[in-house]
Amino acid sequence: MINREWHLLSRPVGWPKPEDFALVEAEVPTPGEGQVLVRNAYLSVDPYMRGRMSAAKSYVAPFELGKAMQGGAVGEVVASNAEGIAVGDHVLHFLGWREYAVVRAENAVKVDPAAAPLSAYLGVLGMTGLTAYAGLLRTAAFKEGDAVFVSGAAGAVGSQVGQIAKLKGASRVIGSAGSDDKVKPLVEEYGFDAAFNYKDGKVSEQLRAAAPDGVDVYFDNVGGDHLEAAIGSLNQGGRIAVCGMISVYNNTEPAPGPRNLARLIQTRGRIEGFLVGDHYDLQPQFVAEVGPWVASGALKYRETVVEGIENNLEAFLGVLRGDNTGKMIVKL
Repeated sequence: MINREWHLLSRPVGWPKPEDFALVEAEVPTPGEGQVLVRNAYLSVDPYMRGRMSAAKSYVAPFELGKAMQGGAVGEVVASNAEGIAVGDHVLHFLGWREYAVVRAENAVKVDPAAAPLSAYLGVLGMTGLTAYAGLLRTAAFKEGDAVFVSGAAGAVGSQVGQIAKLKGASRVIGSAGSDDKVKPLVEEYGFDAAFNYKDGKVSEQLRAAAPDGVDVYFDNVGGDHLEAAIGSLNQGGRIAVCGMISVYNNTEPAPGPRNLARLIQTRGRIEGFLVGDHYDLQPQFVAEVGPWVASGALKYRETVVEGIENNLEAFLGVLRGDNTGKMIVKL
């Protein structure tokens, strides 16, 4: 049996290029003591993976050159040498970018395909969902009546942030996205009060038009002009949770910071970055609250599904370009 896996050959400078990667064939590994062999069914590709392709010091170790990359994955156990996990169980783990993975039992989380589609455990009920939940409710300290602005609102995290805010009693939720096709479902499907295409004009002007009374919370997935616009519209005591800054991930030179930071003095505003890994203590609360919303249809989600391990790299590049609506998933 052959196991195909994606290796990083060289560290990208600027936009990643196909020659920086290779799809390599290897033998399917055999699980040792305390390990299980998983046939992956769905793989996750996410913006944070771009940072792991660099050797720069960060909050997580970089991908190793010449070895399989990593990422969220969910699949079926086809061999087990571990107590508590049997052949036929389905598990969530972080050895993606490959067809088969040997996973230590303590690093595998059993999931129920009868409760939700397997792919949902990589998105709305997985790490991206918890990112939205923790960033909005803990980092941004959202409270009922807040006006919320979300950038990258058509993405897996952003779309969930806006919906959770509405379900929790936001007075107004505004989203930005990069095309009219992405803006439309924000209002018609996800219940945002307003949304705009940031390519149609200055973000600051469009945000002021959509939120004439300002915003209390900004959930930042983009950085750049969106962050500056949010600071300009921030109400007194406003909070900004910085989840990502996809607009600068492929820059080869440092991006200029917001020019209006002094406004934080006037508004007593706060900017705080966060990592979902610091908030896994919220996982039980997150599943208990969000799971029923998903099951009832109160919280909607979309997935952009790309088929085939051979298209894993293109799916990742698509995330960086903003090709996806909702969570980008690779189906094997």
